[in-house]
Amino acid sequence: MDKRPVIKILELFGGIGAPRKALVNLGIDHKSIDYVEIQENRVRAYNALYDHEHKSQSVIGWDLKPDILVHGSPCQDNSRAQYSSNINNSMKKRGAERGSGTRSSLMHETIKIICNMGEWKPKVVIWENVVGVLDKKTIPAFNDYLQSMTELGYSNSFEVLDARDFSVPQARERVFCVSMLDGFFDFGSLEKKPMRHIDDFLEKNVTGPQYMITIPSMLNKIEEFNPVKPDDVYKRRLNVIDSHCWTITERQDRCPNAGVIRSKTDAKYRYLTEREVWRLMGFDDEDFDSVLKRFPSKPGKRNSTLYALAGNSIVVPILEAIFEQLINGVRSDGLIEESNGQLRLTC
Repeated sequence: MDKRPVIKILELFGGIGAPRKALVNLGIDHKSIDYVEIQENRVRAYNALYDHEHKSQSVIGWDLKPDILVHGSPCQDNSRAQYSSNINNSMKKRGAERGSGTRSSLMHETIKIICNMGEWKPKVVIWENVVGVLDKKTIPAFNDYLQSMTELGYSNSFEVLDARDFSVPQARERVFCVSMLDGFFDFGSLEKKPMRHIDDFLEKNVTGPQYMITIPSMLNKIEEFNPVKPDDVYKRRLNVIDSHCWTITERQDRCPNAGVIRSKTDAKYRYLTEREVWRLMGFDDEDFDSVLKRFPSKPGKRNSTLYALAGNSIVVPILEAIFEQLINGVRSDGLIEESNGQLRLTC
């Protein structure tokens, strides 16, 4: 049997390398022809995970030839959380309009990069972002992106995917857009898996004082003590985790967050630990320990870097499902290497 060709991927806004982790988990032979990330701490984490020595670099003006390009441009200016936290000012600042200068507008740099590739284009482009890109104020920029991809010869499909539908007990909805030169990606064919219970991801006997919620202002925000009333539409509360947590973000010591854990033995509440949030993003303990060596925790202190690295990533099992469908599809010869060295998708 012929060996499946090596798939070349390009990771833009690469974070801690969730696409790479998904391919590793699937056992797919691949090569990351480059990794582009400007945040220095994310680069250090990526290097720890994948034994590289990349340096931080801007996404602007890149010229490479991958088979699959994955980008998850900054989401802050599309975020509903940012909008609701500053209802008077954020309407002027949100969005990813071309030339707006916002962090989220960097999504259009991907278009420039593909244009610079000339005749060689990635067969697949995968983009991930917050569901806020579909809101009234921001969807014109998203439609602009889709139109640009169409003009480059791609067929686009997008869907809001929830991590809970891919075995992960985290209520995390994100927009995934898959653009293909050959064919059309069918999100309906993704293999979904039953959600596992949060208990499978929690550490046992967490007693560190840094994780215990003792500040009165935070305790008062726990929903069990102070429920949100119908007219308190903008009031925020800390939800108590039962079967799943809520969206993991850069910080857990704020309101709202991914939720708090109620002790089963006494009336105490705690934050999720750094290791737990990494597990809930689809990374294993070996990954976490490798990065922990690069960013050691201080005794009695929560490690803000490890929380932020996880919160900015993509849920790995969702990417696994997308890659599995792209590469395996309904045919066993999903990718064929042509005479010019480029791969052709047949799924």
